[in-house]
Amino acid sequence: MSRMIQRRPVQSSWPPRRLQNHPLPQVWRFSPASRPQPTGERVRDDRLARLEAVLWLSEEPLAANKIALLCEFRGADEVRAGIETLRKWYIEDESPFQIESVAGGFQLLTQPAMHPWLARLHRPVMELKLSPSAMETLAIVAYRQPVMRGAIESIRGVQCGDVLTQLMEKGLIRISGRHDSLGRPVLYGTTRKFLQLFGLNRISDLPDPDASNP
Repeated sequence: MSRMIQRRPVQSSWPPRRLQNHPLPQVWRFSPASRPQPTGERVRDDRLARLEAVLWLSEEPLAANKIALLCEFRGADEVRAGIETLRKWYIEDESPFQIESVAGGFQLLTQPAMHPWLARLHRPVMELKLSPSAMETLAIVAYRQPVMRGAIESIRGVQCGDVLTQLMEKGLIRISGRHDSLGRPVLYGTTRKFLQLFGLNRISDLPDPDASNP
């Protein structure tokens, strides 16, 4: 004997009934026809909106070519043009946001004046603490790279093997190659993390060390 199976009716409405009494994301609560349409000079087209959203979400600087791939732009030049438009708007609107060139890419950051207020919301990030000897060694690597350990020790007048190891463990320096001299000693250089931490776009943006000593 066959049994009749009663099937539950297919849910034809969206959102499902169990969600209808709960707050829903903006994209659900407005149909395309009823969603408020932006007006004025700051209207973002789809590409500019995607660009801004990708920068907002990323926790690290993004290269122009990567942004072009993610946002389906025609190329890096179009990305840079879009970024300049956003930068102009942020300045004119006195926005709390800014787009900075960092470590060879672009990153959406808050203005420095916002830090005291943001610190109330987020726990302060543990600052990278370096000893004076580590800072001195890091400065030598930054300005003299690619540089051998022997050259660093000659400038400092002390051995610095342990300090170099610590800086490598912190991701601030790396082995960038080997010298052609006898034994082919390693050469040290700075990393992308170094550029990010010090707010530099490229190593050539380092301040002139002679400028502070007229």
